Amino acid sequence: MKVFCGRANPTTGSMEWLEEDEYYDYHQEIANTKYYEGIRAAVRRVKDRGQKALVVDIGTGTGLLSMMAVTAGADFCYAIEVFKPMADAAVKIVEENGFSDKIKVINKHSTEVTVGPDGDMPCRANILVTELFDTELIGEGALPSYEHAHRHLVQENCEAVPHKATVYAQLVESKRMWSWNRLFPVHVQTSLGEQVIIPPSDLEKCPGAPSVYDIQLNQVSPADFTVLSDVLPMFSVDFSKQVSSSAACHSRQFEPLASGRAQVVLSWWDIEMDPEGKIKCTMAPFWAHSNPEGLQWRDHWMQCVYFLPQEEPIVQGAALCLVAHHDDYCVWYTLQRTCPTENERIHQMRPVCDCQAHLLWNRPRFGEINDQGRTDQYAQALRTVLMPDSVCLCISDGSLLSMLAHHLGAQQVFTVESSAASHKLMKKIFKANHLEDKINIIEKQPEFLTSTDLEGKKVSLLLGEPFFTTSLLPWHNLYFWYVRTAVDEHLGPGAVVMPQAASLHAMVVEFKDLWRIRSPCGDCEGFNVRIMDDMIKCALDFRESKEAEPHPLWEYPCRSLSDPQQILSFDFQQPVPQQPFRAEGTMKLTRLGRSHGVVLWMEYHLTPDSTVSTGLLKPAEDKGDCCWNPHCKQAVYFLSPTLDPKMLLGNPQAVSYVVEFHPRTGDVTLEFRLTDTPN
Repeated sequence: MKVFCGRANPTTGSMEWLEEDEYYDYHQEIANTKYYEGIRAAVRRVKDRGQKALVVDIGTGTGLLSMMAVTAGADFCYAIEVFKPMADAAVKIVEENGFSDKIKVINKHSTEVTVGPDGDMPCRANILVTELFDTELIGEGALPSYEHAHRHLVQENCEAVPHKATVYAQLVESKRMWSWNRLFPVHVQTSLGEQVIIPPSDLEKCPGAPSVYDIQLNQVSPADFTVLSDVLPMFSVDFSKQVSSSAACHSRQFEPLASGRAQVVLSWWDIEMDPEGKIKCTMAPFWAHSNPEGLQWRDHWMQCVYFLPQEEPIVQGAALCLVAHHDDYCVWYTLQRTCPTENERIHQMRPVCDCQAHLLWNRPRFGEINDQGRTDQYAQALRTVLMPDSVCLCISDGSLLSMLAHHLGAQQVFTVESSAASHKLMKKIFKANHLEDKINIIEKQPEFLTSTDLEGKKVSLLLGEPFFTTSLLPWHNLYFWYVRTAVDEHLGPGAVVMPQAASLHAMVVEFKDLWRIRSPCGDCEGFNVRIMDDMIKCALDFRESKEAEPHPLWEYPCRSLSDPQQILSFDFQQPVPQQPFRAEGTMKLTRLGRSHGVVLWMEYHLTPDSTVSTGLLKPAEDKGDCCWNPHCKQAVYFLSPTLDPKMLLGNPQAVSYVVEFHPRTGDVTLEFRLTDTPN
């Protein structure tokens, strides 16, 4: 089986789809002890009724939950896994652990499994075990899968592990989180006074993107939001009974704890493994957790941020109703003045963006555009390079730089918007600010610009943030350099390029928790799942995993073990060179710790005196704690000894590196190794 994987091409700025082998990258959430306790209790209840314990395990993964069930006394397990590489691994793991006679791995989607004398299962099961959940609980199709299982695969009133899930919500006001969803007015100081860039009215009225924003909510400072409600249990799903995937809504009346502007709903869920609710697992953030000290780190199950369709003023003590809507895959929230009656249905369609902004800009990009300090830095840099007769060409996806250039006195401004969505959005923003006749929008790929597009004029200032929607890794935005090269013939004598240059930086770090995603499975709850480690190792042998992977490190705390070091530099004043160039060296480890990986980021030098960092925002503190740019993803290159969590400094003392930039493809290849030889 082949799979298709998206990969940004830095030379064209486009997303390309490559065919990879079936073992290309796969990560599996390993069930914890709560599942084991719940399975033991379920098997015991069935046995106490004098019945055989027949288990169906949907989405078995490694087969771990099925092996738990057999060990707990189950008579037989049907382990269903649709992903063939995982199903093959499960067969081997089950055999390695000696359970082949009691576990049958079925390589099908659960909705395709047949029951009967000649079917995949001879009869229905009386215990249903699953791990089908995502951060939103239902986003991986849990409801349709449960609905089908109850109709076709399990007996009526079966035991289910987990037994029940409950979704919780809390209403908050948060300028920071709201900035991930709306365009704020942007202030620009000019020689004629302050100019304000305002958002179009339809952007302000837009309900936003339909998808949840899942983040590590524990990393959001409590100072960044004001709590407006208690934690509200919104709805529950009893997995031991017939489950419906039909659209539904659930309302909860509450009295606001404070007056303010209702903007954001924070949400999470917990699962009870048994009918008595004694075996419980919660995703609650630390301020809502019954035992904050025992908080367990997870990367698969995090917390949800939902945005209300519109912010609404609310008054402390004046009763309101929060309504959770869901269909078979998504959840969204609205705020009502009164709760619907028991027989009344609220017909609320899933929110869909109709302003284009939420299609073009993701949540971090909204936050980046709304960062007034960042805007001020770009404006200050522009003041130093703009002339009264400047002809500016702006090349970035959905950037406000062209408006800054106009307000700061450029004679003429052109902006290239290569997608229909960005062209439509920017046209709206220009119109809302009465600039539609003052900034020329060119809808085409910048490589195909002609002199006619530029009205026969030569560009004296080429601008870029640079930001492109297809970029995943920091150096993918080097597409700007390729564009600069492609438009070289349109640049006038002495033309200025801003940013003038970029540099790639690196630093060795110890992660608090993120290293766990590369930690071996080994033995889990007493079962040997090392075959899974071999599968992961196979995935890590592929090109992209050898290079680096993007992570928003503001969500994943780490300590620096070395000083940050510039690795490569890129001169945008000159065209892209024809030949590759590389850097070799070492980074000395200056702090004790586990060398989990190397973080890489780009810095853009707007002018000799102004630099924008996509990574480290300030020097690390005494203990090495890092402050990362919250609007960007940094690249993480995991060092192989991270698989040994006991490895400490003293041996090694440094990290050696070889980093090479390949102009033909736009790739940056990386090799970092722990070494005993410091600089």
